[in-house]
Amino acid sequence: MPQLSRRAFAGALPLGLIGGSLLGGGLLGDAAARAATQEAAKAPVAMNPFAQIRIGRFTVTALTDGYADMPYDYFPGRSAPEVERAASAQFTARPSGVRFLFNQYLVEDGERRILIDAGAAGSIGQTGQLPQALAALGLKPDKIDAVIVTHMHQDHMGGLVLGGKNNYPGAELYIDRRDITHWTDPAKRNGAPEYLQTSFRMAEEVVRLYPRLQAIDGEREIMRGVSIVDLTGHTPGHIGVRVEDGGKSMIMVSDMIFPVVHPAATDVFFLFEQDRAAAKAMRDRFFPRAASEGALIAATHMPFPGLGRVVADHGEMRWQVADWALQD
Repeated sequence: MPQLSRRAFAGALPLGLIGGSLLGGGLLGDAAARAATQEAAKAPVAMNPFAQIRIGRFTVTALTDGYADMPYDYFPGRSAPEVERAASAQFTARPSGVRFLFNQYLVEDGERRILIDAGAAGSIGQTGQLPQALAALGLKPDKIDAVIVTHMHQDHMGGLVLGGKNNYPGAELYIDRRDITHWTDPAKRNGAPEYLQTSFRMAEEVVRLYPRLQAIDGEREIMRGVSIVDLTGHTPGHIGVRVEDGGKSMIMVSDMIFPVVHPAATDVFFLFEQDRAAAKAMRDRFFPRAASEGALIAATHMPFPGLGRVVADHGEMRWQVADWALQD
């Protein structure tokens, strides 16, 4: 891992920051301002948030497909009451579990558009918002040049197929060969628990419907400044994506980091994790190195926009949310 930037550069404000006190200041009278504020408070929040940073020549836009609450007993290595207490202390507890976001990242350099992961597309929780998020940027799926799938769990590839059809017809698709082999193996599927069956079914559809699928063997560069990072453990072919240019860098680490439990502990897992020993070993290596280098990280399930750093604090690792807006 190279020495990475300690700063994120903003290209836009989140949509949710528009409004509020701007209605005052003489533009509207007090009564009109109060009335407008009251009406706004009654209206449902129907926007798709996004956040943008600059990494050299790249614009990276964080999008979200939605969210789901993961039951407290989905974290092997800690009891459900322990996880719930930790979630309550971090203000991420919900009645049904830990709030997980499903963040995706659009990488653009003026020539190509690369989407990192495709969301759950309604297969889990309150998801399926990625198409609207792209539309808010003026983009349709056929304008995406490439999709990198960090691993073949349903919440990362669900949006690749819509109505039995290829949803990104103009895109090259990059997936680690080890994951393709695993998730299309009938023997593996027959021996897998019920909660993984949707991922096996989706994997078969993806392989069948994407003729431009490229099976990745190890770390490689997808295009200048966008490269694959091997993070195997969570699944056999779990990968990350490094975006690097102009002395700045960001690593999208997918499911290396889960809310509440990481990075403080590496002996806590998630139910869907298939090789816990390998996942722990990878986190044991990655977290200290990321902390020592100040790596800017993008993580799928952390609170939107999922940007932060692993920092060492009095001998313990913790997640530090990264500044991304109004940075120079």
